[in-house]
Amino acid sequence: MCSLIALLRPGHDWPLLLAANRDEMAARPAQPPARHWADRPHVVAGLDLRAGGSWMGLNDDGLVACVLNRVGSLGPAAGKRSRGELVLEALDHALAGDAAWALADLDPAAYRSFNLFLSDGERAFWLRHAGEGARAIEAISLRPGLSMLTAHDLNDTASQRIARYLPRFRDAAVPEPDRDDWAAWEALLAERDAEDPAQGMTISLPSGFGTVSSSLLALPGRPRSLRESPRLPRWRYADGPPDRAPFRTLSLL
Repeated sequence: MCSLIALLRPGHDWPLLLAANRDEMAARPAQPPARHWADRPHVVAGLDLRAGGSWMGLNDDGLVACVLNRVGSLGPAAGKRSRGELVLEALDHALAGDAAWALADLDPAAYRSFNLFLSDGERAFWLRHAGEGARAIEAISLRPGLSMLTAHDLNDTASQRIARYLPRFRDAAVPEPDRDDWAAWEALLAERDAEDPAQGMTISLPSGFGTVSSSLLALPGRPRSLRESPRLPRWRYADGPPDRAPFRTLSLL
């Protein structure tokens, strides 16, 4: 399962702080976030080389989108579209609300189950596709504050990872993007559990499934067009498990 932590605080200079670990089969090829799509030059996102979509991206209007599998839905399925397309489709919109309503209208039968996070800093949404037989994709508005999402429902302590780490992220020092200080969140993202390798924030399983990259992202208050704003989003990316790979600041322009 992937993990996403979002601190939403509308009106702040940095209204969205986001941390995310991507868990995937190590053999699945991918490229770090960049402007990979000629038909979407406004999008900076990681590229899944197998299906052509993404797990996390940002557009020039300051909208971020992240997709996570739900329990029991790892990998593709015959007759289903790639969930990585959802990130790119979301980033065709400027505002989180517009993207949420558009994607909630998609046919749930076309996809395996997923959790999708969308935010433009002022608003954030969790789109929930509960799985086979789901009659609709639900769009749920997030309240300000810190939330955590894995393969389970938002802030669902039935997830051992959420039960363990949600209170720790809430108690941790809040990152300060102006000082490039993410130390507390970096340490939590990189934490492993020696007794149960599946339950740390960073994981590595004998099957080859594990944490393959990590992101820390801050959205500034609007207006923040990447083409016009003096204060740009900040995206720090580790191209590998965050306890081993260094975080580097991406060039967004």
